[in-house]
Amino acid sequence: MKITELKIRKVDGDEKLKAYVTVTFDDCFVVHNIKIIEGKTGLFVAMPSRRNSEGVYVDVAHPINPEFRNELQSRIIDDYNSGKFEKGSNSPAE
Repeated sequence: MKITELKIRKVDGDEKLKAYVTVTFDDCFVVHNIKIIEGKTGLFVAMPSRRNSEGVYVDVAHPINPEFRNELQSRIIDDYNSGKFEKGSNSPAE
């Protein structure tokens, strides 16, 4: 599976949340609302999630092996650090 497009929407005014990311895979599947978060040891990527009936947040979509997780996170963080931001909204995708 190849990452064919990344759209990074920078968030202003939030200390920890830095951006929302939309990733397209193989020009045919898209995942919205991946987050770039500033943690204690630097930036990391958080997968889209929602709260279940017990109040616990669970990922809606996520990589199932560490190799792809590392590839996805590296590409997102590299593009963020390079300043490759989408112009416009500072809010999550619909």
